[in-house]
Amino acid sequence: MSSQSDQSASEFDARLSSHIASRACHHVPLCPGADGPDRDAAHVISSHPEQGWSLLCNGIVLFEDFGELLPDGQSIGARRRELLMASPHRRAS
Repeated sequence: MSSQSDQSASEFDARLSSHIASRACHHVPLCPGADGPDRDAAHVISSHPEQGWSLLCNGIVLFEDFGELLPDGQSIGARRRELLMASPHRRAS
């Protein structure tokens, strides 16, 4: 039974990889990859401000508090305070 679920997982991984490859970035210059330090700079391809999230070109789901869900399922905690401290010009007056 385990080998059957392993096969199903492999088939799913193959379909997912094919889907991601078909959505490869066509922006010039190319958007940063999901594993890069500048990954938040990718273009927004779907925005849902009413729900508090956006889908970036590199497959990252970016939340309004700057938390992230990476394409591999890993989650990155909110970094709003950290990013605001790094960019004082963005603070509310």
